[in-house]
Amino acid sequence: MTRPDPEAFARSYVETLKGVLDALPLADLARALDVLEATHAAGRQLLIAGNGGSAATASHMANDLVWGLVQQRLPGLKAIALGDGLPLVTAIANDRGYDEVFAVQVANLGRPGDVLLVITGSGNSPNVLRALETAKGLGMTTVGFLGRGGGKALALVDVPVIVPSDDYGPIEDVHMVFDHLAIAYLRARLGAASR
Repeated sequence: MTRPDPEAFARSYVETLKGVLDALPLADLARALDVLEATHAAGRQLLIAGNGGSAATASHMANDLVWGLVQQRLPGLKAIALGDGLPLVTAIANDRGYDEVFAVQVANLGRPGDVLLVITGSGNSPNVLRALETAKGLGMTTVGFLGRGGGKALALVDVPVIVPSDDYGPIEDVHMVFDHLAIAYLRARLGAASR
């Protein structure tokens, strides 16, 4: 196997990522931003779920939506990343099964009017699907940061934002862009409202 040229490889990856960014469904992303802004305005709670790299993005997003606003002297959004409580996640997985690790938390924390945001590259993770079903049953709004066409999650989310790619690298890159875009948007909107 021939070793790829690092610069050419990097250029190819960046060009692919640019193409994905250029094809983003910005109207869908705007709807998701509207949901986050309304959730904040109503003092409702945002629960965020994802597996693996998406769990890391969920954690980063919860951090940004709380501290990223508070450090600007703005009220933080009530955001919780459901993968952050490792003892709870492992207890549920051990006793009820991994498919229930998010659904049990949604059932206990979620209320009508709250929002569940799922971050998933495939849209087919059983634990994410169970969480969405549980949220829908509670009267919560559901948002999906998805990839690969949305998978089974597409039918369960009220506001889908699909990254137009089948490659997990660019999908996860763009999900992080969504996070940073959301916090920048909320800072701009809330900052303008406080003047």
